[in-house]
Order: sequence, then C-alpha cells, then structure tokens
Amino acid sequence: MYRVLKNCVTLLILPVLLIVSVPELPVHAEISVSAKACILIEASTGRVLFEKNAQEKLPMASTTKIMTTLLTIESGDLDTEFMVNNQAIHVEGSSMGLQENDIVTKRALCYGMLLPSGNDAANASAVAVAGSIPAFARLMNQRAEKIGMTRTCFVTPSGLEGTGHGASASDMALLTREALQNQIFREICSQASAVVKFGNPPYERRLYNSNKLLGMYDGVIGVKTGFTDEAGRCLVSACERDGVTLICVTLNDRDDWNDHMQLYDYGFSQISPVTLEIPEITQNLAGSTQEKIRLRIEQPVVIGTVNQDVSEISYKILLSPFACAPVRDGEELGRLEYYFRDQKICSCPLLADGSAEAKISPEKSKFMQFLDTLRKIIRNA
Repeated sequence: MYRVLKNCVTLLILPVLLIVSVPELPVHAEISVSAKACILIEASTGRVLFEKNAQEKLPMASTTKIMTTLLTIESGDLDTEFMVNNQAIHVEGSSMGLQENDIVTKRALCYGMLLPSGNDAANASAVAVAGSIPAFARLMNQRAEKIGMTRTCFVTPSGLEGTGHGASASDMALLTREALQNQIFREICSQASAVVKFGNPPYERRLYNSNKLLGMYDGVIGVKTGFTDEAGRCLVSACERDGVTLICVTLNDRDDWNDHMQLYDYGFSQISPVTLEIPEITQNLAGSTQEKIRLRIEQPVVIGTVNQDVSEISYKILLSPFACAPVRDGEELGRLEYYFRDQKICSCPLLADGSAEAKISPEKSKFMQFLDTLRKIIRNA
C-alpha cells in the first residue's frame, strides 16, 4: 500500500475549479456561434472558457462513437482477428466498408469508427465487446455515470437515433477529456488517414478522417464529427498549443468548422501555459547500499491559466514505506497527484532517478560467487 503525503504549494496558476462551479469568463461581444449548444474547456483542469446552452441534452449523432471507441479500446485484446457479426454490420449511414464474414480486429474497428465514422464498425465493436448492442449500451451508460455525465443517455453505439439517445455539450466535453487520456484513442483520432487491414481474407486499405478541422487549424488533434437529420452537424474537437489542450463541443451547428476555429482563437487568447512545480521527493530503501533514492516524473505538468491568477494547488505523494533493492533507473515507485480542492488534475508516475544496488552480506556474496562458477561450468559442459 502507498502512504499518502499531502502538501500545499502556492503557484502562479489558474483557479482550478469544478466545471459546475467555475464562473464564466467575460464573453466578448464578437463571439457568436451558430450552434444550438456549445462549450469550450481547458482539458487539464476542466475550466470552462465559453459555453452556450451547454447543459441542454441534445442528439449528438456520431460523436457517440467517442464512447464506443473508448470502451472498445479498454476491453483489450485489440489485435486478435475475428469474424464480424453479419447482422450487426447491416446498418444505414456512414461505413468503413465491412462485408459479411469479414475478418477484422478491434483496433481496425476503432479506426473505422473514428476516421470514416463507420456505423458498421460501431455495431461490430458493440457485439464483439458485450455480445449484443443492448448489452453494450448498458456498458456505455455505466461508463458515462463514472465519468460524471449526468445529462446523457446512450441507446445505440453508432449515434443513429434511438428513443432518448442524447447528451449535453458539457457531458461530451467530459467524455472527450477522459478519452484523450487514453494514448491509443488520442493517436487514432488525430490521424488524417490510416492503413488498416480487414476483409476475407484480410487485406490493407486506407481510411480517411471525416474531421476536416485537422487540416484547417494548427494544433488540432481530433476528435469526432457527427451528423443526422435530427441532430444536425455535431463536432467534438481538441487543440493543443504550448502544452495546453482545449476541448470544443458544438451540437446542431451549421457552421461548425468556423465556430471551432473562432472559439480556439478566443480560448488561446485568454490563457497562458504554466508549468507546475515538482516537489523534492525521495523514497526510503531497504536492503540497499544507500538509504534513499530521488524520484522524478517523466515530464512537467502544464496547465492553462487566465491572467496568471494565483491559486492554491495541493498535491499528494503516494509511496510505499520503502522500496526493496535493487532499484533500476526509471522504475515506477509511486505516484504524484495534483489537486485543486477535491478535484484531481492529473496523476504522474514517480520514477527512480538513478539506480540503487542491493547490499550483499559476505556470506551471500560467497554463495553468489559459487552460483556464478557453477553456471559457467554448466554453460561450458
């Protein structure tokens, strides 16, 4: 079990508030979006930078596939080939091109969902993961509850309308924030095109991303388009600049590409990147030639701030009472978690900053020498 050490540090950073309690930033008169509902947040903190009807539940079309893809990735075993469910792939709308009896992998289906927005891929994934589409919908809603999506109901894995199927722009931002923490999801949704292999027998073909924003605005890293007659044009995107990621959601928006670019222009004009301080951390050692070893995190934690506001950030250091030698450089020995009040900003692995050898007694040293000699005799026999 880790021990938990709590500390507070005062840094030049944005007040990191819960989405439900963050006061709105001043809305500039020039910002006018066509969307029926939209939201712009800073990803690391959840800070709301702009919103319009963000709590209203609306149809969200194929942006639903963000959840479907995330659950498919989290189910594991992404590269084992299997035959698609022939009934599942017979579905209207956009497609990745699956045919009856095609051999595919879950990874290929994830590309098929996030790039060409394949409804066939979404249904095939649902059956592969949960056994049926209704069972998968239950998994979707369970995951939504854990994320904190309080104005969401999933009925289909593809986003084709089902009775009650919908989500708020705020909830879709929360989902995207969660999904982007998954490196496989992040990698797939950011690609303009990709070569995947499926068929019977499987062969390679190239899929293209329907998200034109990837080539229209610097720093865009995804995420998902959507359209149905009922939902209108829906778009969820994310954009990274100087280590800060913003997430934008628009629902029922006839001018979504331009609205997202306008909101990113506004959002990045309001924030500045700030790197959080890293406390000095050491780990006690047992059975080593040294008493302690320094710990580090792999990369600095960057958040977006507004007007360089001063705020109080707390952190928790999660460590075992001691680590047993030998310890190798880069070995994970604990975690460093940053919080504002009760909201976790991020969790970083604490890595050994160097190596620590085990202390060997004279008796054990002689025994180890004997074993080494014995291994050499066996090897040369």
